[in-house]
Amino acid sequence: MNLAAFRALVRKDLVLYFSNRRALVMSILAPIVIAAFFGAVFGSGSEKPSRIPIALADRDASALSRAIVASIAAEPAFEVKNVDTEAAFALARQGKVRAAVVLPPGFAEQTRKALLAGGAKAVVEVRYDPSQATALALVRGLLAQHVMKALGDTIGGPGAAAFGLPFTTDDVASTAADRPYNGYAHAFAGMGVQFILFMGIEVGVGVLLARRMGLWKRLRAAPLSRTLLLGSHIASGAITAVVLLAIIYAAAIAIFHVRIDGSAVGFVAIAIAFALLTSSFGLLIAAIGKTPEATRGLAIFATLVMVMLGGAWVPSFVFPQWLQTASLAVPTRWAVDGLDAMTWRGLGIDAAVGPVVVLLAFAALFTAIAIWRFDWEEPRG
Repeated sequence: MNLAAFRALVRKDLVLYFSNRRALVMSILAPIVIAAFFGAVFGSGSEKPSRIPIALADRDASALSRAIVASIAAEPAFEVKNVDTEAAFALARQGKVRAAVVLPPGFAEQTRKALLAGGAKAVVEVRYDPSQATALALVRGLLAQHVMKALGDTIGGPGAAAFGLPFTTDDVASTAADRPYNGYAHAFAGMGVQFILFMGIEVGVGVLLARRMGLWKRLRAAPLSRTLLLGSHIASGAITAVVLLAIIYAAAIAIFHVRIDGSAVGFVAIAIAFALLTSSFGLLIAAIGKTPEATRGLAIFATLVMVMLGGAWVPSFVFPQWLQTASLAVPTRWAVDGLDAMTWRGLGIDAAVGPVVVLLAFAALFTAIAIWRFDWEEPRG
C-alpha cells in the first residue's frame, strides 16, 4: 500500500471540506440550533412552565361562583380571560385559549344540594381546543380543586372533599360545526408548508445555476429590467408552489377526509400568499448564498428554523411563552395557523386577513432585498 499517496488523498478530502466555510458553518450551526430549539420546548428544568390560557364565563354570578372565579384567577398554572359564554367559545374555537369553562346558572345552589342532599349534579360546559387536548385533564383537575376549595370555605371546612364532586363536566371539542377533530388537517398544514419551502430552495438554486451558465448575461443584453427578470422567477415559483399545495390538499381531502370547513376564499388567499412567500424566499437565499453549493446549505438551515418555529414539527402551543411570542415574527407560523383556521377550525374569511397580510409583507421584503443584493455575475474565488 502506498501510504504517501493514501495520506495525500485523505489530506485532499479534508482540505476540500474544511475550505468550504459556509458549508462548514451550516454543518456545525444547524445541529446546535435544532438541539437548542427542542431543549427550549421540552424544558431544561430551570424555566417555569408556560401558563395555560383558558376562558372563564360565570353565568351563575353567585357568591360561590365568584369565589371560584377568583380562586382560579389566582392559580399559577392558568392565564384566565373572564368573558361571556359566546366570547369564551369563540376563543376556544380560534385556538386562543386551550379551554373555555362555563359555570351555568344555578351552579351554587345545585352543587350544594348535590353535595349535602344527594341531588342532581351541576353540569359545567367545557369547550376545548382538540389540537391541544392534552391540557383538558389538567383543566378539569384544577377546576375540581378550586370548586371544592370554595365549597369547603362556604360550608365550614375542607371536609367537603369527602363527599365527592358535586358537578360533572360536559367536554366538547371546539371544531367547525362541532365535527370530530381530524388531526390530519394540522399535519398536512405543517408538512405542506415545510416541503413547499424546500421547493423554494430549488427556485433559488435554479437562478444561480442559470447565472453560472451565462444565461443572465445574455438576458441582460436584452432590454429587460432587473425587476422583470427576477420577478419572472418569483411568478413561476409561486405558480409551482400553488399547484403543489393544491395537489397535497387534494390528497388530504380524498384520502384522509380533511375538509375546508372555513372560508374557501380565505384558504385560496392564504395558499397564494404563502406561494409568493416561498418563491421570494428562494430568491432571497440565492442573493445571499452567492453560489449553488453555499445556497443549498444555507437554505436548508433557514427552512428548518422557520419550520420549527412555525409549529410544523411541534405545535406552537407547547412552546415556552417567550418562544410562542417570538415565533409570531416568523412567516411560517402565520401560514400554518392560517391553514388550520380555514380547515378544521372552520373560521371565516376574517381569520385569513392577518395571515395573508403578514405573508405578503414578508414576500415583499424578501423580494426587495433579493433584487438589491443579487449579483448578476458569478463571484470569483
